This record gives sequence, C-alpha cells and structure tokens, in this order.
Amino acid sequence: GGKDENVFDIRQGVAIALFIRNKAQKKPHVFHTDLYGLRDEKYKWLEKNKFSRRKYNNIYPMSPYYFFVKRDEKNIQQFIKWKKINEIFPVYSVGIVTSRDQFVIGFDESEIKNRIRQLRNTSQPDEIIKQTFALKDKSNWNIKEARNKVKNIESVNQYIRKILYRPFDLRYIFYHKSLIERMRYDVMRHMIDNNYGLLTHKREELSIPWSHALITSDLSEHGVLSSKTTNYHFPLYLYKHSNNNGNDKNNSSAVMMLFEPKIEYQKRKPNVELEILNKLYLTYKKKPSPEEILFYIYGIFYSNIFRTKYAEYLKTDFPRVPFTTNSTVFKILGKYGKDLAVLHLLKSNSLDQPIAKYQGTGNNDRIEKNIYNEKEKRVYINKEKYFEGIPAEAWNYHIGGYQVLNKYLKDRKGKIMDDPPHYCRIVTALDKTIDIQKKIDEIYPAVEEHVIEMD
Repeated sequence: GGKDENVFDIRQGVAIALFIRNKAQKKPHVFHTDLYGLRDEKYKWLEKNKFSRRKYNNIYPMSPYYFFVKRDEKNIQQFIKWKKINEIFPVYSVGIVTSRDQFVIGFDESEIKNRIRQLRNTSQPDEIIKQTFALKDKSNWNIKEARNKVKNIESVNQYIRKILYRPFDLRYIFYHKSLIERMRYDVMRHMIDNNYGLLTHKREELSIPWSHALITSDLSEHGVLSSKTTNYHFPLYLYKHSNNNGNDKNNSSAVMMLFEPKIEYQKRKPNVELEILNKLYLTYKKKPSPEEILFYIYGIFYSNIFRTKYAEYLKTDFPRVPFTTNSTVFKILGKYGKDLAVLHLLKSNSLDQPIAKYQGTGNNDRIEKNIYNEKEKRVYINKEKYFEGIPAEAWNYHIGGYQVLNKYLKDRKGKIMDDPPHYCRIVTALDKTIDIQKKIDEIYPAVEEHVIEMD
C-alpha cells in the first residue's frame, strides 16, 4: 500500500516468512530468492536444504514496486516514466460480472430466448426455474423479483447482445439489470454503438509470459483474458446518447475532445486524455486520430521485446506505453497494430483463405476430446473428425492465461462443432499474428530510442 501504490511480491513474502520460521525453530534453512510453489513444497524444500550465507542475495528494492527479488532495476526507472493505459484512456472498468453465466450467457441467440421465455412463463413455480437453471437466491438478488421485472419487458430481443467471453469466443448475453450482478453500464453502454474496446490487465497471478491484450467491438465479460484475475475494458469512444435500453438514464460524459470536426463528435468523443492528444500533436505536427493512437498502442502491446523486457512490471500494474517521438515509427507501428486488430476481430480479408481445414469421415461432429498431433499438424475433436494444417506455434499460442485454440474446443466439449470455418479463421488469425509480431520487433527498438516525455 502507501502513496505510491507499492506492490509487495506475495510469493517472495511467503518464502521469506518460511525462512524466518525455520530459523526460529533451529531447523536447517537457506535463504533462496527463487523459492516458488505450494506451501507444502516449500516446507519440504526447506527441510532438505542447509543454510549457507554464501547463498544470500543482496537486494535493493526501489520505488515504485519494491520487489523482494534480485532484479535489474534500470528498466523500471525508464518504464515508470511512461503513461499507464488508464492514464491514456481515462474512462474504463472491469468486464461484466453476471454471477449467473450459465443462464444469461449462451452460444447463440435462440438459447438465450428460450431461457428468458421460460423465466417469463408464470405457470412455472420459482423453485422449478431455480432447479432447472441452477439459480440461487442471494442477499442482493432473488428469483421472484427478477421474474417480475423480466415479465414486464415489452421486447426481449433488444436486450440480447453479443459479448466477448473468451479470446475469439463471441457469445450472447441477456444484458438487463434484473439478471446481471454488475452491468458496468457506465463503460459498456459505449460499446452498444460502433466502437473499439481494448482489454488488458492490471496484474496477473499466473507465472506465464505477459500476453494480456485483446481488442473487441462488443461487450466483454470480466474473464476474457484470464480465469485468475479480471480484465479491464477501455472503450475508444464515449457516446453522448448511447441507447441505454431503459437500463440507465445517465448519458453524461466529461472527457474533452480535441482537433476533430465538431460535426463528427456531436454523438461521440474520443476517450483519450487531452494531454496525450496535445503531446502527440505538438510532436508529430499532425492530428493523430483516436484509431491511430489505439492501433499504435496495440502494436506496442504485441511486441515480444516489450513483453519480455518489462515482464515483471507488466504483471504488477497496468501496462505503460512508450510514445515514440518519431512520426514514421509511430505510423509503421500503428499499421501493424491495425493489421492485428482486424485479424483479432476476424474481419481481415486474409482470413478468407484459411490455412486450416476441417477433415474426416462419418457424421460425428461432436467435440469429445481435443488432441493435438504435432507431427500431423492436426487437432482431433473425436476419432473421426479433425482440423489439419495447424502449426505447433499457433496451437501453443496464448492470449492472456488461455491457450486459445485448446480453450475454444474445451469450452465446447460435448457440443456439436457447428461452425468449423470459424475455428479455421481463428487458426489463421493466430498464425498471421505471429508473423506480424516478428515485424513489430524489428522496429520496436526504434521506439525507445527517443520517447516523448509526458508530464
């Protein structure tokens, strides 16, 4: 805690605590800065190893994170000068929390409509509905009140929206306050109209490489990027008169706009901090559009050099963005970021000729157990059907805490593979993402040569 929001590395704290405990009990012990794992594993390790002062590591924790591990602090002093993503896009929130995903979120619209139809059916007792859909009354929600509210809705269809549930996994949600625990409406209302949303994390508990960035044009659930920590949603535009479907009457927005024609922003304003817009304008002598800024940031976040160099810091706070002083570098990186965004929204024309194909014999299209065969470059969904042409690098590719291609199939285990072309497009998007990331890394070093100093 504290003024600087200092972060204490909990894993290292546990290791230190175990060292102190064993020393107090006069047991063999050693201070080791790489002691990770479950508590029992730490106990066993400490019991077996002897203490030696030669194994001490001198550490000099520095602001703002005060890491209790030995680490090169040169990078952090540079990193903390850059603006955090929430200082660039000031209006944001975590993703939607329904507390009843199994009911309000479905794979298709008809699934949602059928559930709501049953909920509105007054001939069915509350207990039957609760048992059928595994719904439970809570201190702030009960089935009786929810049914009364839903029963009075004139048009159910207007509340059924697309929602990004997991990477490349668009589903449908009944987006109404009667059934959703946390609507995040102040932010999500801006996604009802044409918009982009950047998803990323503030911290990550998993010991995996940082890859927590994804773009969407729809609502987003709070676990899109990880099952361990929630993701944050940053809309690019703020709509002055978003269609609220009767859920909220607050349509105010306090973010100022700059440089863009007034007629264009009678309805919406860029969710970009005024200071950032001014700095970029003064540096490039040109008016960067909100999309150009977003795509540049997206390109930065997909640089493997950036992800590796600042790995530890990316796990402890919002990611920060180095804005280059070189307008050419800004433009090139923005182009790569845009290419990635179009791929990740599955709107790129390059996906019309996918590298993967759905093959096999027989009529069984049920996803029983997905098994990847690296030699064959195939992923089997059952004994008869498979997708071929899947490179190992694409199969193993992670976005956030999820192995994308594996996760998509696991979440559909027991269901029919009803849209093979969609899966083939995802494979192709990941394969092309890997290629673009290599191009980004060729130019990324130029970004840090000269970075705009922000106040």
